[in-house]
Amino acid sequence: MLVNESFAQHFGIPADEIIGKTIFELESSFEDSLVDPEQHFEMVRLEDETVLKGEPIHNPSDYVTDSHNITYIFDTQKSPLYNDQNEIIGILGVSRDVTERHLSQEAIEQSEVELRQKANELKLTLEQLQKTQAQIIQSEKMSSLGQMVAGVAHEINNPVNFISGNVKHAKSYINDLIQIIRLYQSEYPEPTETIQEVVEDLELDFIIEDIPKLLSSMTLGAERIQEIVKSLRNFSRLDESEMKSVDIHTGLDSTLMILQSRLKGKQDHTEIQVVKNYGELPLIECYPGQLNQVFMNILSNAIDALNGYSADKSPEELAEKPNQITITTQQLVSMSNTQNWILIRIHDNGAGIPEKVRKKLFNPFFTTKDVGKGTGLGLSISHSIVVEKHGGQLSCFSELGHGAEFMIEIPVCAKKT
Repeated sequence: MLVNESFAQHFGIPADEIIGKTIFELESSFEDSLVDPEQHFEMVRLEDETVLKGEPIHNPSDYVTDSHNITYIFDTQKSPLYNDQNEIIGILGVSRDVTERHLSQEAIEQSEVELRQKANELKLTLEQLQKTQAQIIQSEKMSSLGQMVAGVAHEINNPVNFISGNVKHAKSYINDLIQIIRLYQSEYPEPTETIQEVVEDLELDFIIEDIPKLLSSMTLGAERIQEIVKSLRNFSRLDESEMKSVDIHTGLDSTLMILQSRLKGKQDHTEIQVVKNYGELPLIECYPGQLNQVFMNILSNAIDALNGYSADKSPEELAEKPNQITITTQQLVSMSNTQNWILIRIHDNGAGIPEKVRKKLFNPFFTTKDVGKGTGLGLSISHSIVVEKHGGQLSCFSELGHGAEFMIEIPVCAKKT
């Protein structure tokens, strides 16, 4: 048996005391240098039996703990030794102390784990910062819009009320005057020649017949303006900080009223029909201004999609399949009756959304529009309002050639944040 000085020095046993003895004869000498010599030598015995059968062994992580509770790691290889007759006459064992290498590798691996954790934390922080930035930008934008709309509605409301109120009196006065004229015509059926000429020049009979229609038209116009003002004031509640119980249909109608000019047919785009399938809904506890913002974002995108889709279509194709947005609302009652929800579905019959685009719809700053035509914030903010502010769900389903549908689900009693 031979042994090198490194082996002897590691275990603190003189080399001349090791040479000529088996590992088992040295067991007592190792008792002071190993924490569990019996277990160690049993493992050595089993390994040696395997090698003596002609099977070499390689253990790259051979852990040995000394009596000072210090653990060493060896890269151990054992191979059988043969004589000229190809008979096994011994074992060649080589152990290299790789403790430092292992510790360095473990430190590197631990550093990699920590770096990955830091990278993930930074990624989450960046995403949260982007989300917060988007919310701040959109909140400022919508707050300014709300103030402007409220101011416009207020300025329009005063003169419209003045006109509406005076039209009613004017209608009454004119009816009285017409009644007097009719009375004169009845009492004095033969007017003077001068009066007769003036009557014919002014076409008095036509004026008497047309003026009630004119006043009715003015009344309808004033009422229409009042409806628009009401919608503007309803939509302008963007910065309200408290939840209120509201009629969701009122918010939808107000948003459609504001978008009316974009829904009508013009030279650069065709008319978009709106189909309302409103169900019976209870009052919903929510932030009404913020939900109006969601409706505005989704409906505006639907209008843009339909205008782009129909740009290259012929009048015959559009007549066969007109541009259409369908809004469906319904109440969802859970089987346990513990929480009622409402569902709002906004569907357009446009080109649809490709899957790779649909997956990114709610990402901050993602947009398919040209530079200057969209910030990519609308749907991201909408998702935040529905999910985080109201504890609901906002999802999109689309099939190419069959349009896209956005589904808004919120509880009747929304979660307060």
